[in-house]
Amino acid sequence: MKSLKRKIVDKLHLAGNKKKVALNIFWAMLGKIVNMAGALLVAILVARYLGPENYGVMNYVISYVAMFMVLSEFGMSSIEIRELSSNPDKKESILGTCFVIRLIFSVITYILIAITLWFFKTDSFTTSMILLYSLSLFANTFQLIRNYFTSIIKNEYVVKSEISRTIIGAIIKIVLVCLNCSVEWFIFASLLDTVLVASGYFFSYRTIVGKITCWKFEKDMVWYIIKESFPLVLSGAAVVIYQRIDQVMIGNMIDKSSVAYFATAGKFLDLVIFLPMVLTQTITPLLVVVKEDDYEKYVQKKYQFLSVVLWISIILSVFLSISSYWLIYYSYGEKYLSAVPVLQIMAFKTVGMALSSSSGELIIIEKIQKWAVIRNLIGCIVCVALNYLLIPEYGIVGSAWVTILTLFSSGLLGNFMIPRYRPIARLQLKALFLGWKEVINLKKMRQ
Repeated sequence: MKSLKRKIVDKLHLAGNKKKVALNIFWAMLGKIVNMAGALLVAILVARYLGPENYGVMNYVISYVAMFMVLSEFGMSSIEIRELSSNPDKKESILGTCFVIRLIFSVITYILIAITLWFFKTDSFTTSMILLYSLSLFANTFQLIRNYFTSIIKNEYVVKSEISRTIIGAIIKIVLVCLNCSVEWFIFASLLDTVLVASGYFFSYRTIVGKITCWKFEKDMVWYIIKESFPLVLSGAAVVIYQRIDQVMIGNMIDKSSVAYFATAGKFLDLVIFLPMVLTQTITPLLVVVKEDDYEKYVQKKYQFLSVVLWISIILSVFLSISSYWLIYYSYGEKYLSAVPVLQIMAFKTVGMALSSSSGELIIIEKIQKWAVIRNLIGCIVCVALNYLLIPEYGIVGSAWVTILTLFSSGLLGNFMIPRYRPIARLQLKALFLGWKEVINLKKMRQ
């Protein structure tokens, strides 16, 4: 591993801060790839063992809690990273204050989940499983430590702990399969995954930095953190709702087996969506430099950027859609063939995510992000409304179409509806029809 890192750095001729950033990206990429690949392999094993109904229950529980997770985090991650980066001498106060805020919001969120379960009157087993898995809210407060290591450009330590958690978590689930355990044990194992991650963060901080007992709670800092985070929690809540509510609505309006088929398609999407996201993050720094040096050239380059990311996503989507049957059949097995038409449609989620993420990066580069919440709210409204209309008539296939329409609404249509974003929207539309020409000229992005 050290040899591979050294070769990358030597090849790129990097030193100083650039070397630190490159190594940070290396560890972030490595962790992402290992975690996603491990998650997919374990998901296939568990899904084949549990069967559609029980696997659907498991995914329903996780999706239900995930919708509320953004409230417990209160959009603080970006603010934490920013404040820790700009005020390293105040890290104990920032960490201590944010930790307390996260704990308070986790308690509030847990209570809110319990209230919604009573209101919707879910069956007793599902209710108990959701309340059990909701304990992950408290383990997630230690995400704060991950944000600290990100702020000091040292992802290596947390990535190593995350990779260890992936391996340990996989071993635990394999043992549960061998012991013929029931679905509640797998839900408990998913909760244990979050505890293992939190423990890894805790011991990384304890080993590298110091004791968390040195953290300080600063009452005067609370309102500032909450005020800065509030716009982000609104935007984040809208995103999480339209990315997760489909599985909850499917479970409530159809059955838990349908949730399993829908979730099965999503597991393959995670691997494909990752590629254009990485491409976006890689090209963005180049655009920032160009914008500072030559704005006219930046206008040209951002069209090339949109075109390349979009059309690579289109190619990946077509390939995934065509190969859907064989992917499902040879991985999850015949029991999950109902997921094939869902994956054939959901494959184009990659294009929607490319539209959303690439335009989102341009919005941040041009410092016009304060209207971004409107895009996400549009997506949220479209998702909920169309799912209510299409799920009863077309089932999970209808929900798959809703996913695509939601992303196009927030990532393209939403930009047309916001005056400051319309220039970006026009470029997106041009890239959608003519951008294929830029794919064969990727080197232009570096000129």
